[in-house]
Amino acid sequence: MSMNTKLLWLGGVVVLVGIVVGIVLRAPSSEESPVSGNTPKKLSVVTTLFPLYDFSKAIGGEYADVTLLLPPGVESHSFEPKPSDMIRIDQSDIFAYTGKAMEPWAEDLRKGIRPSVAVVDASQGIELMKESEEMEEAEESQEMDHEHEGESEHADHSSDHEEAEEHHHHGGADPHVWLDFDNAAIMVSSLEKAFLEKDPAHAAVYQKNAEAYRARLAGLDKEYIAGLASCSTRQVVVGGHYAFGYLAHRYGLEYVAAQGFAPDAEPSAKDLALLVDQVKKNNIKFVFYEELTSPKIAEALANETGAKMLLLNAAHNIAKDDYVKGTTFLGIMTENLASLREGLGCK
Repeated sequence: MSMNTKLLWLGGVVVLVGIVVGIVLRAPSSEESPVSGNTPKKLSVVTTLFPLYDFSKAIGGEYADVTLLLPPGVESHSFEPKPSDMIRIDQSDIFAYTGKAMEPWAEDLRKGIRPSVAVVDASQGIELMKESEEMEEAEESQEMDHEHEGESEHADHSSDHEEAEEHHHHGGADPHVWLDFDNAAIMVSSLEKAFLEKDPAHAAVYQKNAEAYRARLAGLDKEYIAGLASCSTRQVVVGGHYAFGYLAHRYGLEYVAAQGFAPDAEPSAKDLALLVDQVKKNNIKFVFYEELTSPKIAEALANETGAKMLLLNAAHNIAKDDYVKGTTFLGIMTENLASLREGLGCK
């Protein structure tokens, strides 16, 4: 037997032992079992981002053990899976991720996952908004704000727009699909399908739970429509990355962000100057900042304009304290509506 063959064989043994040990450790002890001694095995579900985690918990209820791969408090865009994460995924029943636009590493990882794992690309069936389309809408809104200014000043702002466009456009799609509640409902349905495939014995429960969650999403959508119907302004300025395009598009809001889709992309001085100018000229009272990221850009905008700051949470992930107290996606989005109503002066 050659050395390479021995190494491959030993590697296989190590993996097999690890899997066996994992199964033994996860098995309930006799003290934990009910009198019948037959504790049903829960579905093991591993999800990447918080919305998928919360959707899965709502669908699976008592029959699913759902894990959030992203550690609480960690910013999602900077996350990279560890070997232990990959083992956890490979030993799960269901692995759910948002899509290759959000987690390109998951798209690559799925090729090596055991065939028995139900892999859910939650963006399937959703039409992704292109970054260029969203940015063009935002830039058109900015141009309308300045259309009555002098030609020389307009020329200066046009050059600012060109720089902003060059800075923001990556030729990709907006991955924050869950911020449109119709998309969120599609994601729930994709997860539901995987639950039914892996555990048909509890199909009725999963179907009932999924339907109830979709109904709650529809109800929240109606609350947003009513709550944002009469506002003194529809301009949403975020001192963070471009995460709220779907939400803004759905409810007819004029949305502009200091950064592109990547939260580590620093805006240029001209980008910031343009935003400061827009806030001042339109008498915008509030600028928004994001969860789990530095609010320094929003703070700079507030300091330059006298505007106040409000949190707008894209729900990629939650802080450790929120995780412990059971914060939900629906709860976050309800708080977002309250922030938007305050920030936009809605009646």
